[in-house]
Amino acid sequence: MPELPEVEVTRRLLAPHVIGRVIHSVRCGPPSYFFLTPPRRLAAALGGQKIVSLERQGKYLLMGLGDGQRVLLHLGMTGQLFMAGAVSPRLMRVADHAGLSGSPPTRDRHTHLELEFEDGPPGLRFRDVRKFGKVRLLAPGQGDPRLDKLGVDALQADGEQLFSAARKRSAPIKTLLLDQGVLAGVGNIYADEALFMTGIRPTRGARRVSRKECLLLAENVQRVLTRSIETGGSSISDFVAPDGQDGQFQNERQVYAREGEACGRCAATIVRVVIGQRSSHYCPRCQR
Repeated sequence: MPELPEVEVTRRLLAPHVIGRVIHSVRCGPPSYFFLTPPRRLAAALGGQKIVSLERQGKYLLMGLGDGQRVLLHLGMTGQLFMAGAVSPRLMRVADHAGLSGSPPTRDRHTHLELEFEDGPPGLRFRDVRKFGKVRLLAPGQGDPRLDKLGVDALQADGEQLFSAARKRSAPIKTLLLDQGVLAGVGNIYADEALFMTGIRPTRGARRVSRKECLLLAENVQRVLTRSIETGGSSISDFVAPDGQDGQFQNERQVYAREGEACGRCAATIVRVVIGQRSSHYCPRCQR
């Protein structure tokens, strides 16, 4: 699932290609739970609009329009936002991979939203195989409950706030880190990596994490997110940047999805456990 770094990479790469451009035409797929705003209404509202901003809140993107409306975009688990013409096997059906010849993938049934611009190509595409992504049109000044419940952006993680939240929780510290009302944008990958950097097991009760550890953990959350942004995010499964490039942070993972492999620090075997129905990975020697 795309987390804060992948969404921020998407924002940074898309912004120069869409801000200031006027939408000429809109193509929407059939109604589904992907569309929080009905496709016909969305298409009618976007036509002729100028894109004036592209911002991020947690794992959400907000596209500002010239008339004050905003488009809420969420990549969900497998969503891909990219410029038409981008080439990547991740943007194609599995059945077409063998025939990849350096040409842009053709439209398929997983491409749910397409924007074309008055000044010509490239257009913008939103593709999502599982349709857990979301698109919603917000009227001028209108909020959204998904945004209202978000905590501090994880890139501004505050150790004292984290410690205060931890005092109130008996749940594992990993569960606290994944609570978007505490730190907006952190997901499974970066929670595991930050906990490893701090030497804390994901199973440890949040109340048992000291103030000093919370301060260091907040720093490491920022550090690992920033490093992932620098390397283009993690392309472990479906994520691909808007230009078709893979992220490279997956090559720097210390524990996430490395069950059974040797820890790079101490050579102990990385362990996988399930916490709140989510996989968690840690080193039993480096993390306590």
